[in-house]
Amino acid sequence: MISEKMIKLAQNNSAIRAMFEEGNQMAALYGRENVYDFSLGNPNFPAPAAVKKAVTDIISSEDSVFVHGYMSNAGFESTREAVALSLNKRFGTAFGIGNIIMSVGAAGGLNVVLKTLLNPGDEVVTFSPYFVEYGNYVRNYDGVLVAVEPNLKDFQPDPDMLSSCITAKTKAVIINSPNNPTGVVYSADSIRKIAAVLEAKQKEYGTSIFIISDEPYRELAYDGVDVPYLTKFYKNTIVCYSWSKSLSLPGERIGYIVVPSEADEFRLVFDAACIATRVSGFVNAPSLQQLVVARCVNEMTDVNAYDNNRQLLYKGLTDSGFTCIYPQGAFYMWMKTPADDKEFSNAAKKFNILVVPGASFGCPGYVRIAYCVAKKTIERSLPSFKKLAEEYGLKS
Repeated sequence: MISEKMIKLAQNNSAIRAMFEEGNQMAALYGRENVYDFSLGNPNFPAPAAVKKAVTDIISSEDSVFVHGYMSNAGFESTREAVALSLNKRFGTAFGIGNIIMSVGAAGGLNVVLKTLLNPGDEVVTFSPYFVEYGNYVRNYDGVLVAVEPNLKDFQPDPDMLSSCITAKTKAVIINSPNNPTGVVYSADSIRKIAAVLEAKQKEYGTSIFIISDEPYRELAYDGVDVPYLTKFYKNTIVCYSWSKSLSLPGERIGYIVVPSEADEFRLVFDAACIATRVSGFVNAPSLQQLVVARCVNEMTDVNAYDNNRQLLYKGLTDSGFTCIYPQGAFYMWMKTPADDKEFSNAAKKFNILVVPGASFGCPGYVRIAYCVAKKTIERSLPSFKKLAEEYGLKS
């Protein structure tokens, strides 16, 4: 009745989304305040006031035909210019409107880039643990996702392991930093080593290998940690960004793609990505949201609220006897499980705690806990986490 590819996707429905739906069902049974849902990275913090003001100002003062109409597939020139100028000021780059394509969030951007680059059978490499949908995105275009085994010591990318995974069929490497699910920020040293591996492999195979930098969490970094801007390390880098997290706008689906002028066959890649935006059915990124983010390009949500949650949750979990990676960025706690991660996730439900098994991210033995929730949710959950720890014989 339906596509065989979609049958497989339906059977392997995202564990994160399935957990989110289960959370809604549990909330109906026990009350929302008694369910501790850490499954989905859905920010529980409002967008900055400037966003609401931009929306109302644009709707009340701009011509409605313009606001709600089509534009070039790459997006409004004024928005692309605002993005380019902001990036140049922040990172010392030299982008112009001809380097920016507005996208339907980072996920839409990733799909556009993969559609642009991949032929059937081409390989895309990423580092475990990785965002669960990467595999689906790559398979959308009949590519093959290759996962580098995790470096369990500190979850920084291992360049030697990366090198062993690169073949003549490798078209791209997806890098996600700050990382979902670990919260680790890939250091400048790690990025330099990755770039060196890819430079050598390009020469060895006589091919172009792109880094696709997936950056929805770029602004969510703590303790003064620097998040390297990858186009400054490797010329064949394409950036996919989203305002879902930095402006708390996950449902608005607005982001951008950066294709640097120095990238191999830049003009062909850029033009093909514009066409991929159209033929994928996006046509263009949402017009109103393009105009909004142009006015709010340097705004961001309150990182301190995430940081407070980070510290509260980390202390509560470690005091209960759990072992966690202390996140440098994003809004996820990566916690080692005292048993099989799927079994542990099911056991947590007895205490109305919803977490996502690490196996969903290609790294069993851990769970991901999204702390982009209300502070009171964390506070109310800690006694239940303590009971869960005691069930496994963990002691504070």
